[in-house]
Amino acid sequence: MEKLIPKLRFPEFKGKWEKNMLSEVLTRYSEINKDEEFDISHILSLSSYHGIVDRKELLEDTYDKVNFRNYIKTRLNDVVYGKSISANYPFGLFKVNNCRDGLLSTLYYTYKTSPKLNPLFFDKYFSLHLRVNNFLKKYVLVGDRYITADSDYILSGTLNIPTLPEQQKITTFLDITDEKLLALKKKKSLLEQYKKGVMQNIFSQEIRFKDENGNNFPEWEEKSLGEIAIKKSSNIAANKIEENFGEYIIYGASGVLKTVDFYEEENDYISIVKDGAGVGRLLYCKGKSSVLGTMEIIKPIDNINTYYLYCLLSNIDFTKYITGSTIPHIYFKDYKIEICGIPSLQEQTLIANFLTSIDDKINHCGEQIAKMEVWKKGLLQGMFC
Repeated sequence: MEKLIPKLRFPEFKGKWEKNMLSEVLTRYSEINKDEEFDISHILSLSSYHGIVDRKELLEDTYDKVNFRNYIKTRLNDVVYGKSISANYPFGLFKVNNCRDGLLSTLYYTYKTSPKLNPLFFDKYFSLHLRVNNFLKKYVLVGDRYITADSDYILSGTLNIPTLPEQQKITTFLDITDEKLLALKKKKSLLEQYKKGVMQNIFSQEIRFKDENGNNFPEWEEKSLGEIAIKKSSNIAANKIEENFGEYIIYGASGVLKTVDFYEEENDYISIVKDGAGVGRLLYCKGKSSVLGTMEIIKPIDNINTYYLYCLLSNIDFTKYITGSTIPHIYFKDYKIEICGIPSLQEQTLIANFLTSIDDKINHCGEQIAKMEVWKKGLLQGMFC
């Protein structure tokens, strides 16, 4: 028997939700901009992350050569279906236009909602990847880049909806959740910007630390990267290791790859992606661990703090050292010529400790964001039926 009562519900609401065909709550319309009500500056686009947005702000283009007269009009609170393929949305996606009146390309369908459906409730309902994908895959044909879809066929699908007051309560609650999540992401971004600015000031020596007696440390020396660090290689292949949930990490280009029962390196070190996707990306690898063969291990020599070295490497523009047209690659022999400012080991340690404290705040924000995203996903699964 089909369930028409959600698992999570506000206590003041009772009874079953009503099952509707989309054609009962959505009406397709396609109004071409022949009268030039809107011009090029009014072109909008659909972003899977941001929703309906100003095209110029999203892609920094002006569409000077498009025939905007053949674009379709969209109004605030329209439901929009996008027929482009993306990794998270292989069958297209629904979004509500909460941006402004404007124009969309003919790759989109636009719909008006009936008085019984709050468009923002519809937007929240289909914001869960699994739900929208499971719904749309029944009604569309997928091509190489775009989707072949029949609007009337899509409208033959069904949607369970509660009363308008319950729709509004759900929408408001999820909006508050999104605002809190957005605030955490903004806080994390600001901390990252702050760290970047502080690092620039530290390495330009505009900011200097003092010893425990308040005295200045010795002047910095200038050395090449090759004088303060060594390179080691790894031959571990991802397809030759099985995850066995040991206590030691193997790092790949994207971070932690697997946990196993062996390790190559005893202490903290830096790894850099030497070829393929993500070439030049740095990772700070902690404790006993290993890296894949697509990465190189960079270790400091005596009197160089490992985390200080990591920060130095983070300031290097590795793109200028990338070679190879098919598979991009970087070589330590090329970028080891970089000249670095080296303070005393004691000042390095103070710098490293200070920057690590900022990292701790950034990581804490990241953990809060991850937990809240899991919680939000649970809400999206439980508050709808």
